[in-house]
Amino acid sequence: MTTTLKPGIPSSTHPLSDIIHRLEAGGSMLPDTPENLMQIIGIYKAYAVPMDFYWRDLLYIAERVFLNPIPAFKYFISQEYLDRPNSYAGDQSQLRIWRGEATAHPELLEFMERGETGKMPKLWHHLWHDRVNMEFAEACMRAMLWHQGMGGGFYAYLESEEYIANADRAIKAYFKGNPLMLGLYKLFPTMFLEKVRELSYYANLGLFWEVMAPVFFEMSDLYDEGKMTTVPEAMQFLVNGIFAVAGRPIYHHLYIGDECYEIIPKSAGFTWLYEAALPYVEAVFYRTAPFRGTKSYNAQANQVPDEQQDFHYGILYADVFPVGSAGIPPTLLMQDMLHFLPPYLKEFYAKRGRGEDDELIQLGITFQRSMYNVTSAVIQALRAALLYPLDDQNPRHRMANRRFFEAQMDRFLRPEARIKDIQHPDYR
Repeated sequence: MTTTLKPGIPSSTHPLSDIIHRLEAGGSMLPDTPENLMQIIGIYKAYAVPMDFYWRDLLYIAERVFLNPIPAFKYFISQEYLDRPNSYAGDQSQLRIWRGEATAHPELLEFMERGETGKMPKLWHHLWHDRVNMEFAEACMRAMLWHQGMGGGFYAYLESEEYIANADRAIKAYFKGNPLMLGLYKLFPTMFLEKVRELSYYANLGLFWEVMAPVFFEMSDLYDEGKMTTVPEAMQFLVNGIFAVAGRPIYHHLYIGDECYEIIPKSAGFTWLYEAALPYVEAVFYRTAPFRGTKSYNAQANQVPDEQQDFHYGILYADVFPVGSAGIPPTLLMQDMLHFLPPYLKEFYAKRGRGEDDELIQLGITFQRSMYNVTSAVIQALRAALLYPLDDQNPRHRMANRRFFEAQMDRFLRPEARIKDIQHPDYR
């Protein structure tokens, strides 16, 4: 006798079962409310403008500054890189995600010229720290470099003989005619090589953010036009974007004049999804590291995890508070986003909390909400790639999806996770 299994499966008994059921219905970890949608789209726009600088400067450092022993002007991006067309915006793009211009965003250029203190030479803006905080971008890059081995073969390639030979050619070409630096390279080859590996992560992150900036700009435009009306729609737009650019090459080139040295060639076969996007989410959203000055590093007292995979200091777990100390990455990003908030989000903050007095904290918590939505998109994309459609009628397939979602939610059972907080509008 053949038993016919019914399509339905029992309700989840997981502590976060309500969120799991929402994911199974095609939703996000973030509840679908007009206020949540307004907040996350507004913060995506505020994030995209400085991100348009981050990706350009990261590639400028990886491709042009390279091993400059005194890189004092590495944040003084060249006009060539400000004019560099984004691969996913403008008429020249093969896959146009954003309908806007391909060169640096007008709001970014205006801020670079005037900042908060008015029009003055670039050096004065820099010394006054009236600029985009590239230190945040570098902190994200170092998190990816440190938390290696998270899928893909990018980090393993950096240890390969092919990579070492490519880096050697690039180093010798860069220091050609400089016997002092060539002599130091001969004495300390590993030190130079390790720096080149770090620069390869500059390129990796720059190519990742080159995609995300036009994605966020387009989402903002769709919302303004009334064409993006729910949180699941925003999440699905991200899912579609992930699949559309999944195969984008990740590479590292050095340019000396007009000559290109391929340290990581495109032919190596590294792709955006597996070598940049997933490692970024894992390293930056989940793991990162305890922030200096705010968390203890006393490993002997078990105040730092024994294993890297147990690190839980990313934005999904963060207690958002702008302490203002030098080098605290969330504070730097929050300050960058503050300059580019859309008017509707500024008005929203002005009516809550202490108004402008705690605007940084409010936008930091909004950013946290928005990154839970991005993480939801990644989770749904992984489910779609590895398992079964949400409307699959086979109970075994639906149960496989269920187990996948429950495993993902296990990571949010830590007391530091903010997933329960973002379910409520009064979390601010």
